[in-house]
Amino acid sequence: MAPGIGSLLIIAVIALLIFGPKKLPEIGKAFGSSLREFKNATKGLADDDDEVKKIENKKEEVR
Repeated sequence: MAPGIGSLLIIAVIALLIFGPKKLPEIGKAFGSSLREFKNATKGLADDDDEVKKIENKKEEVR
């Protein structure tokens, strides 16, 4: 089940109390850049798989 607005608000308040208002933007920026790196890495893996399949298909066509 998806969390409601109330749940998200409670989580945000708790995070604000734990980390403080100065640290939250830094944490968000670090999380965003980590997520971007992960996305790029997994995209690269998928692209590599596609290239391997293309090469295998060409080898089969030659036979």
